[in-house]
Amino acid sequence: MTTDQAVGLAREDEGPQRATLLELFLDLVFVAALALTSRTLAQRLDWVGVFETAVLLMAIWWVWAASTLATELHHTHRPPIFATTVWVMFGTILMAGALPKAFAEHGLVFAGAYVAIQMGRGVVLVTALADPSARQRSNRLLFWNCVSAVPWLAGAFVTGPARGLLWAAALAVDYGAALFRYPTPRIGRLPTPQYAVAADHLAERYQQIFTLALGDLILVITLTYAADDLTIQRTAALLIGFATTVLLWQVYVHRAGALLKAAIEASRDPGGFVRSAPNTHLLMVAGVVAASAGFEAVIDHPTAETSPWLVGVILGGPALFLLGRARFEYEVFSRVSPSRLVALLVLAVLGPALLLTPALVAGLAATLVLAGIAVTDSIRARGSPPEPPMPST
Repeated sequence: MTTDQAVGLAREDEGPQRATLLELFLDLVFVAALALTSRTLAQRLDWVGVFETAVLLMAIWWVWAASTLATELHHTHRPPIFATTVWVMFGTILMAGALPKAFAEHGLVFAGAYVAIQMGRGVVLVTALADPSARQRSNRLLFWNCVSAVPWLAGAFVTGPARGLLWAAALAVDYGAALFRYPTPRIGRLPTPQYAVAADHLAERYQQIFTLALGDLILVITLTYAADDLTIQRTAALLIGFATTVLLWQVYVHRAGALLKAAIEASRDPGGFVRSAPNTHLLMVAGVVAASAGFEAVIDHPTAETSPWLVGVILGGPALFLLGRARFEYEVFSRVSPSRLVALLVLAVLGPALLLTPALVAGLAATLVLAGIAVTDSIRARGSPPEPPMPST
C-alpha cells in the first residue's frame, strides 16, 4: 500500500458526516445476533442463563462499538476499511451462529471469531495508517486486544463456570481499557483530542443501532406468534409486545435521544460521549433484549402462571432500559426526570404482586408503566419551549 493510499483513510472535517450504507449493512448482522441473544435468554431463565447471556451480549455489543469507532474515524469507502468492515460482518455472523451453544461445544468458534475480529481490525489499521498519531492510537487498541485475547481463548478450552469467569475477565479488560483511555506501556494513554468525532455521525449511529435493537423485539414476537395457533390470548400478548416496542422508542427519542447531536456539539469534552455512549446504550439495548425474551414467553404461554424469573425478565427489561435512559438523560441535560425514578420504583413494587397473575397481566403491567412515562413526558413538553442540551461533560 502506498503512502498516498494510507493518508486517505482518516475522515477529514469536511468529509461525509452521515452514516454510510456500508455501516447500515453492518448493523443488519447485529439484529440477527441480538435476536439470538434474546432467544437464548428465553430458553434459560435462571442465574446461570442470565450471567451467560450478559457475557454474550457484552461481547456482541463491544464488537459493534469498536467497529463504530473505527468507521467514525476512517472513511468506509477506502479499501482497507471496507475490507475490515466486511470481515467484522462475517465474524459477527460466526459469533451469532455459535451463540446458542457458546458455553457448550461452540465456545472456540465464538471466542475465536471475537478475537479475530478485534485483532484483525487492529492489524489492518496499524499497517495501513500513515499518520503517526493515528497509528499510535491503533497500536494502543491492538495492544489491549492482544491482552484480552488471552482469557478469551483460554476460556474456550475449559468448561463450566471457569469459561464464564475467564470470558468475564476478558470483557473487564476490553471495557476497562476503553474507560481508562487505553493506557499502554511506553506510549501512555490515548490523548483526549484523538477522540474528536463528527457529532452528527456519532449520534446517528447510536440512534440507528437502538432502533435496530427494537427490530429484534419485533422480529422475536412476530416469529413466536406465528409459530402456534393465533388465539385471542396470544394476539393480545402480541399487541402488548408491539405497544411496548413503540413506547420504548418513544421514551428513547423524547428530547435526549433527539438532541444527542446538539449535546455532543455543546459539550466541553465531545470525546466523553465516545467513551460513555457504548455503556449507556448497552444498558438500554440489554433492556430491549430482556423485554424480547420476556414477551417471547408471554406470547408462548399467555395464561400460564408466572415464575420469579419470568417476572424478573418482563419487568427487568424496562428497568434496565430506564436505567440506561436516565444515565443518557443526565449526559445530555445534567439532570434526570423524576418520572424515570418513580417508574423504577413502581416496577420494583409490582414484582411480588405479579407472581400471582398470568404472564399476560405481567406483560401488560410493564407496558402500562412505560405508557405512564410517555404520557408524563408529553404533558411536561406541551406548551414549553424546547430545552437546550446542557451536557454533563
